[in-house]
Amino acid sequence: MSRPALPPLHALLALAVVAVWGTNFVVIRWGLDDLPPLTFAALRFTFAVLPAVFFLKRPAVPWWNLAAYGLLIGAGQFGVLYIAMTQWISPGLASLVVQTQAFFTIGFAMLLAGERVKTFQLVALGLAAAGLAWLMIHTDADARPLGIAMVLFAALSWAAGNTVARTAGPVNMLAYVVWSSVFAAPPLIVLAVTVEGWPAVSGAIAKADAGAWAAVLWQSVGNTIFGYSAWSWLLARHPTATVAPLSLLVPVFGMGASAVLLAEPLTATKLTAAGLVLGGLALNTLWPAWTRRAAAAQEPA
Repeated sequence: MSRPALPPLHALLALAVVAVWGTNFVVIRWGLDDLPPLTFAALRFTFAVLPAVFFLKRPAVPWWNLAAYGLLIGAGQFGVLYIAMTQWISPGLASLVVQTQAFFTIGFAMLLAGERVKTFQLVALGLAAAGLAWLMIHTDADARPLGIAMVLFAALSWAAGNTVARTAGPVNMLAYVVWSSVFAAPPLIVLAVTVEGWPAVSGAIAKADAGAWAAVLWQSVGNTIFGYSAWSWLLARHPTATVAPLSLLVPVFGMGASAVLLAEPLTATKLTAAGLVLGGLALNTLWPAWTRRAAAAQEPA
């Protein structure tokens, strides 16, 4: 049984989403040139809330669920990711390392739901771990150990957020993200004022030019509003096995955009690490579909 293909227009929409999500790391780097990291993150989630929260009905989930997801994704994922990208890791490598959230998500499923790890998952994790180890051994200005560790923490927070979202059940994901951002923005504002200081926060906002505000809007409107709504729309109309593997292109777009727009060199070390990490992610994502197809092919007609 072959996997159904996406219609051309739907395939283009999916590519547009992963392109936005991938190039988003370059936009983050541009925004950090004008805005302190926590201030940038606070603005991102503030504009994810406003004005969308007035047009989207709150999902029928407990408030604690929205709060937990907002804190994990807001402060845990993006707050730490933005800080890491100020000087400790390049955008292209950040887009690659953060995808390890897939393995952390599996770990949470094993821990909380009693799911058993499968052999292909261990092999996939081994490949990705080898890629990260290769980066750690060959660190340079583009990826320092602290930067890799911080992005791994961001990936862990993302995976924890995924686990919380799974308990919400089938909900409108766009509304879920917008309403959870109600709990992401205030803590980030408090952290920005406390850590970066009010003079730095207010001064950066006052001096922010059109490019800085465009970066903020790209984060909130492009990455969040468009990205999540379009991805959820595709998942509602096509099998997950058809849509989900396309997310493997996010670090491809991320590293490619960083090379083209930021002149980030694609060294042999980076390409080797990317090949190992992406190989692990691909194996983890595609192996179940491959085994189902092989089993179906062996069934008698």
